[in-house]
Amino acid sequence: MWQRVQTIFLVVAAVSLVAMIFFPVWEVQTENARLTLYPLYYRAQLGKDVSEIYLPYSFIAMLALAAATVAVISIQKYTNRLLQLKLGALNSLLMAGCGFAAVYFAMSLSKNNHAAGEFGLGLYLPFAAMVCNAIANRFIRRDEKLVKDSERIR
Repeated sequence: MWQRVQTIFLVVAAVSLVAMIFFPVWEVQTENARLTLYPLYYRAQLGKDVSEIYLPYSFIAMLALAAATVAVISIQKYTNRLLQLKLGALNSLLMAGCGFAAVYFAMSLSKNNHAAGEFGLGLYLPFAAMVCNAIANRFIRRDEKLVKDSERIR
């Protein structure tokens, strides 16, 4: 299992999705306020007052954890390459949803607060995980083709 290249890429994808939860997606700092969007919540710090809003922003973290779980399940299904390909396709959809939800919430907060802000590492990690998942799927397809070619020779 660990000697396969696609396992390494799936592990990197799962780790980046879990790590995404701890990094900010969007952040803006003004002279009297600091607004930060994390995948789990939105924090508005106005002076000493701090308020945190969890819904609907926690959907980003839910999608990220679901995609990380699917990646780990896909690693464990190394004997069934066709199932791994299907799980990879599902994982791509979950990661795309996670990434686009993060972009949507960051852009809507930016527009609502009339502040440009800065995008954090939490915005880019789901897209890096999507690339790793695509590379893993490519190696899984290559393994499946190799097995089918070897069965034809017999």
